[in-house]
Amino acid sequence: MQQLQVPPIAEGEIYIGAIGDKNGDFYHVILLPGDNDDATWQEQLDWAKSIGGDLPTRVEQAMMWADHRDQFKKDWYWSNEEYERVSGCAWYQYFGFGYQIFIDIYYKCRARAVRRLPI
Repeated sequence: MQQLQVPPIAEGEIYIGAIGDKNGDFYHVILLPGDNDDATWQEQLDWAKSIGGDLPTRVEQAMMWADHRDQFKKDWYWSNEEYERVSGCAWYQYFGFGYQIFIDIYYKCRARAVRRLPI
């Protein structure tokens, strides 16, 4: 069996792991340095993009809660996923206890950005 190669990461970045998406594509998830203060969902999406990343998915946030929660304040962090059943809401995760819920996109939460590299 071939060993999965961890991609090179820059100083301050943290390798989170490899994951597959609903289309069967696999990629590496890398947590970028820096924590952005409270802002709306769209402002946080724009911030993440401005530093070359994206907000994490809910599954990626669960991976970070499991193995890297020490990299987060015990606070709410936006994911990049809208809540499909209620217009104008998106998912976020509380890194104090690990649970996820949705809220209005105009609410202000913290953010961390990730970058993804295809495998």
